[in-house]
Amino acid sequence: MAMNAAKLVLKTGECFHGLSPVWVNNPIGGEIVFNTSMVGYVEALTDPSYAGQILTFTYPLIGNYGVPTGDAWQSKKIQARGMVVSELADFHAHPDAKYSLYEWCEQQGLPIITGVDTRAVTKVLRHQGVVAGAITPADQPFTNFPNINDTNLVADVSITAPLEYGSGDKTVILVDCGMKTSILKCLQQYPIKIKRVPYNYDFTSEPYDGVLISNGPGDPQMCTETIKILQAALTNAKPMFGICLGSQLMALAIGAQTYKLGFGHRAQNHPCMDLTSGRCYLTSQNHGYSIKEDTLPNEWKVWFKHLNDDTVQGIRHQTLPHFAVQFHPEAMPGPVDTQWIFDKFYQTL
Repeated sequence: MAMNAAKLVLKTGECFHGLSPVWVNNPIGGEIVFNTSMVGYVEALTDPSYAGQILTFTYPLIGNYGVPTGDAWQSKKIQARGMVVSELADFHAHPDAKYSLYEWCEQQGLPIITGVDTRAVTKVLRHQGVVAGAITPADQPFTNFPNINDTNLVADVSITAPLEYGSGDKTVILVDCGMKTSILKCLQQYPIKIKRVPYNYDFTSEPYDGVLISNGPGDPQMCTETIKILQAALTNAKPMFGICLGSQLMALAIGAQTYKLGFGHRAQNHPCMDLTSGRCYLTSQNHGYSIKEDTLPNEWKVWFKHLNDDTVQGIRHQTLPHFAVQFHPEAMPGPVDTQWIFDKFYQTL
């Protein structure tokens, strides 16, 4: 792997030196975030929720099993803006691997910096919160740090026209706000018709039996069109299910508020408790915003809580089939302990 000297610079002034592939010639800026997962780098990099972000992997060795084909890809391309690793594997071994991680990132044009002390980067982000930064050649300055949360990133990753899948007596509207393909695959297990629509598509005058709002990137308050559509949809008793960004959008649609977390939740081992049953689950997570518990309307209640920091991880209506979770029940990567929530949604249709 041919490399040149490079650096990761943060808007707060920190600078971390490393190496970038020779094809990384220009600086690339984004919001620096970290993920503590040991595996699942293919799923993470192709997750549209990482749009606009430079992803730091805290696990020291990345790329050792290459890039498998099949279900690992969560969209058709790499969505993250850049990647920071401690060590990029020189060799990989996996029967399903089609490329090395290095080759794949070169094909996709993803800037990489390796040889960085990712533990030190993570400590900075945990202390002062995620910040804007850039991967840049060592001899190039960078001062034009972007603020990705001032834009509607969902508009960049959503589909542009409706798509339909499957068949059945029931129809589910799948609002694509930057959907992971594994969410669609989970829905396709059921005998239903799925209509996947853009984030700003008004489906409220059409016949349907339920709505699922997907994950996606950025600040939920930027998705004003989606929120307005959900407000109209929530005036009836038809089931509605939100995942990750979808849960935040549902909260905003019912009049609750959201806020930005210091450094977010991005990993595969986050413990959450179902406050109804008292049962705990390990969950896969990727988000930087949360719901303010004390702003929920009286007819809504908290469903799940995060056991590490007590943040809201799920909400539900007291009587109607409207509910949402902040974590990813579809997993990919991570534990599938909460895939039963898809069953719950299907049973309410």
